[in-house]
Amino acid sequence: MMQDYPETDLFKKQMRESLQREVRNSRAIKIAKHADVYAGGEHDEMVYFIESGQVKLIMLSSEGRECLLAIHASGDVFGELCLSGIAGRLETATAMEDTLLKKVPCAKFLERLATDSLLEGFVKYLAVRVADQQEVIANLVTVDSEQRLGKTLLHLARQLGEKGQRSTRIELRISHEELSNMIGTTRPRVSVFMQRFRNLGLIEHTEEHYLIVKENKLTTYLATIA
Repeated sequence: MMQDYPETDLFKKQMRESLQREVRNSRAIKIAKHADVYAGGEHDEMVYFIESGQVKLIMLSSEGRECLLAIHASGDVFGELCLSGIAGRLETATAMEDTLLKKVPCAKFLERLATDSLLEGFVKYLAVRVADQQEVIANLVTVDSEQRLGKTLLHLARQLGEKGQRSTRIELRISHEELSNMIGTTRPRVSVFMQRFRNLGLIEHTEEHYLIVKENKLTTYLATIA
């Protein structure tokens, strides 16, 4: 999963602020929970900025099996692959809850980055995204599914969680099926690993069904089974 790079985090903050200025006077689009923002194969030359809510990106195999590529939350940008010139979306973007989006045409997106001197940072950001995907592919081949799940939980905690003193709370409800699609294994195996993590005190569930990830403990555990 995407590494924590201070420069990348700074750029993402700058890009969010830049796009907020770009879309300040545009109307937000409401996407209902489980509805698609766009589907694979559609021609859609827009970059999307999330004002509130969550969106997941998935791809379908030839057998119709889902592969969950990423989850994006409030303040995130997605849909940048429209800049590649590839005809049609490769992935499907689906709202995980009621979501408010603003969209920017590809040309306007690049103009805004140029105006705010962010093009170089955007290239570095995309390079980090490529490195992240390479790591995901390598993990699918070289790392067992329990470690992949643990690393995915750590990534989701850093990306979507509310950090406390000793743990991080993820309020977004992510199903075992969705986790299995992220790490390339079966839902029953994910359930077994999640129960093991709970028994070891690495994760917890609150009364509201929020997931608590104890990052330090989980990181230490993954190092012992590597």
